[in-house]
Amino acid sequence: MRQVIQNLEESRIREVANAGMGRSDVLAFWFGESDEVTPEFIRQAAIDSLQRGETFYSHNLGLPELREEIATYMSTRHGPIGVDRVAVTSGGVNALMLAMQQLVDAGDEVVAITPVWPNLTAQPAIMGGRVKCVALSPVSGVWTLDMDALLAAVTDSTKLLIINAPNNPTGWTLTRDEQQRILRHCRRTGTWLLADEVYERLYYEPTPNGCAPSFLDVAAPDDRLVVVHSFSKSFLMTGWRLGWLVMPSSMTHHMGKLIEFNTSCASVFTQRAGVVALQRTDEVTPQVVAHLKLCRDTLIPLLQSIPGVQVAPAKGGMYAFFRLAGFDDALATAKRLVVEAGLGLAPGDAFAPEAAGWLRWCFASKDPQRLVQGVDRLKQWLAK
Repeated sequence: MRQVIQNLEESRIREVANAGMGRSDVLAFWFGESDEVTPEFIRQAAIDSLQRGETFYSHNLGLPELREEIATYMSTRHGPIGVDRVAVTSGGVNALMLAMQQLVDAGDEVVAITPVWPNLTAQPAIMGGRVKCVALSPVSGVWTLDMDALLAAVTDSTKLLIINAPNNPTGWTLTRDEQQRILRHCRRTGTWLLADEVYERLYYEPTPNGCAPSFLDVAAPDDRLVVVHSFSKSFLMTGWRLGWLVMPSSMTHHMGKLIEFNTSCASVFTQRAGVVALQRTDEVTPQVVAHLKLCRDTLIPLLQSIPGVQVAPAKGGMYAFFRLAGFDDALATAKRLVVEAGLGLAPGDAFAPEAAGWLRWCFASKDPQRLVQGVDRLKQWLAK
């Protein structure tokens, strides 16, 4: 067995969740998904596909109909994006791993901005890359980027820069000016940029296109830019495992070869559901975003009212990332909260060492009262 695989750390989020799974008395907010079911008309599209007997392989790059819908959907928000730049994947995680496999050789230097979802630093390590992290810094609960530190870290020796914004877990989001500076710098150094933008629609600031700033808004079609998207968050489709990549057209054919050696293709009935989700996005995503904003605005003031809590409302994503004064071991704290308070949160050190004293609370709850109940449990536990 490869040593790098043996050295991989197990998910600390799972470590906490495993301690509480199956317990009906635990309010679980540890995973990054809503507890709302996928809309009926999306589910029905998959059922109809299965009833038609669509149980066979599809094109490596995805159904032509779905790739067309993705290109249209992305072009509406970010300017012209051709079908020849789109590949359908079996989830956002698969999209990220495919990008790593195509771009990272053993020994390559990879820079990542942290705290971040652990897959984004584990995946290049699996490929043998040397991962160098640039940490965001919290100021009164708001995580910010030291742009000079990032640009100094990305040199001619850097093969790939990985950025997740809006960010899981902090909610940090890049500005348009910051994206332009980063892109210009990567052009000078010849560095590839992998942008995980799966939370772009889950953005709570007013924008003309209803999205967080995207690198696609400022990049040329042939820039060394790969953007990852997923149906999971914005369409309430986490379990469907369907995502996509946008890349330079010169890369797409080779991505198809790589998909063949990974999953061959996404399942057809799942892709049919994706087609309908995109065609009727205005019936899903705006309501999802409005409800998540309600959840955020319910949870954050309650947390801010607790003495010793440091937290700020996230501009994007679906998480409250907060610090409890006096509880510096987040993993131990999260485990205690499960056992002693019936409250399931994710430990900050799952996302980076610099977030060891922080906790992540996914506020994507169908019933905002669950968030109120969760805060009550946290208060009662702290009072003890």
